[in-house]
Amino acid sequence: MKPAAIVSFFATLQAANPHPQTELEYSSVFELLAAVLLSAQATDVGVNKATRRLFVVANTPQKILDLGLEWLESYIKTIGLYHSKAKHLMQTCQILVEQHASVVPRTREALEALPGVGRKTANVVLNVAFGEATMAVDTHLFRLGNRTGLAPGKTPLAVELKLLKRIPPEYLVDAHHWLILHGRYICQARKPLCWQCGVSAFCDFKDKTKSPV
Repeated sequence: MKPAAIVSFFATLQAANPHPQTELEYSSVFELLAAVLLSAQATDVGVNKATRRLFVVANTPQKILDLGLEWLESYIKTIGLYHSKAKHLMQTCQILVEQHASVVPRTREALEALPGVGRKTANVVLNVAFGEATMAVDTHLFRLGNRTGLAPGKTPLAVELKLLKRIPPEYLVDAHHWLILHGRYICQARKPLCWQCGVSAFCDFKDKTKSPV
């Protein structure tokens, strides 16, 4: 995808959705961190169903610790991999209490030092909570980076670094949300809905699909 097409691509996405937001529900930075940690290999809808119940009773690191592992698991058992996620969340809460006065840190290094928090999760927190121009490459962004020609790469990190380099600065903070939503609802994995796509004219994908009607 050429630079001029990239500008048009994001200008169009911005016009359609000027203020994109994460679909995870949260009311504090810690709730966001917990929700993103729980969302690995799970849908935002499924995570929201669980956290609506959990956050009513425990929405701080200390409250999660007071809840205990068994009770925490009972609240999130509908989420995939809930045993390991509960363990990681408990360990993360312990570190937040002991090392960060229960405050979610604002650096990548400190975030990635938390159990269950990898680069993608850290990027989401840095972007959504702190407004940093980071790029959390999930399956949607990885697919779009390659399929559209926006940022081809063999690994999530390669796609991430190329996206950060190629997306114009004025679009960087919101680009992660636009791409996730576009991948989730339009440029889907099995069959992209090209006939519904507002940015198909700027996309390098050769096998564009046509309306089934």
